[in-house]
Amino acid sequence: MIVTQAVFGVYHHFELAREFERRGHLERIYSTWPWARLKREGLPQPRVESFPWIHTPEMILGQRNLMPRWLGDHLGYANALLFDEWTLRRIPPCDAFIGISGAGLKTGQLVQSRGGKFVCDRGSSHQRYQEEIVADEQRRWNVDRPVSDIRDTIREEKIYAAADAITVPSTFAARSFIEMGVAAEKIHTIPYGVRLENFKKVADPPADRFEVLFVGGVALRKGIPYLLQSFAKLKHPGKRLRIIGSVPDWMRPVIARFPQDHVEILGAVPQSELTAIMSSSHVLVLPSIEEGLALVQGQALACGLPVLASTNTGAEDLFTDSVEGYIVPVRDVDALASRMQQLADDPALQQRMSAAALERVQHLGGWTQYGDRWVDLLQNLTGKQ
Repeated sequence: MIVTQAVFGVYHHFELAREFERRGHLERIYSTWPWARLKREGLPQPRVESFPWIHTPEMILGQRNLMPRWLGDHLGYANALLFDEWTLRRIPPCDAFIGISGAGLKTGQLVQSRGGKFVCDRGSSHQRYQEEIVADEQRRWNVDRPVSDIRDTIREEKIYAAADAITVPSTFAARSFIEMGVAAEKIHTIPYGVRLENFKKVADPPADRFEVLFVGGVALRKGIPYLLQSFAKLKHPGKRLRIIGSVPDWMRPVIARFPQDHVEILGAVPQSELTAIMSSSHVLVLPSIEEGLALVQGQALACGLPVLASTNTGAEDLFTDSVEGYIVPVRDVDALASRMQQLADDPALQQRMSAAALERVQHLGGWTQYGDRWVDLLQNLTGKQ
């Protein structure tokens, strides 16, 4: 079985490509990043081709805050179209073509015309579902920002319709596609592998304080208002909430509406420091309203840190409610506050959940298992070994 992939940048696709290469299935992976960056991914250069001409300057301008939203939209859309035309002209015959969502519409249809299968790999919920829930969130907090470019949405939905299969990383993401009218049999849930070698329990949380931790982009999509509201309800003399992640300028006025007592916003922190911070915390709270599968949850579990997450984080695919942590409905401030309070009031519960978290990570699938599940899916789709 011969497989070709296309991805914007890297994401998890190079993890998957290494698994295909190890098994002798990878023909080529196409990326929009330059080879100077891609060579660190460890694949032989003949297996990798790069189309960096739009994505690279787009990233550089963005990093220097020189990218207005309208220009970013145009460049992003142009990159998707031209990348597709570029892969269309060079893709060799293959049994399966996997395109990250938004990539490969014409290329996938060419592969289909040759008798191969086209798989759309979507890293989060259905594009329109995602837009609707984020737009609703922005209305709730009077944030006037465009959620997405409608051209991207239309293209995404054309890809969903054309693809032979759509893969997603969580049960939540799969439900969103079904809710938006995509046939259930077309959706395949393959949770990401969790690389945990850099995460382990290295300390114990303090007995005289209650440390709450959030790690992720500080945005409405991550449920930050509900985190701050629920933490304000928590009753503990030594409570502290540490928020780790980049804060966009437009989000700062939103944060300012909520109580800031005992809240520390640390900004981005090197991953090398996260192990110690997670190990010395009592609970990771992730109240996102939408994301595909938040791998920070697995990292926390590996540090013996119980997780309190919303239903829209992929949590149910990583741990069991009331065992290694808690899973609550989205936007439910009272449920978040109640579960935090339970942990704050019961040190024995903290210890049981911490021990359960350490046990659970022994059974989380790595990238080898991720590759196994992909190979099974493609063999079923293509009939090839």
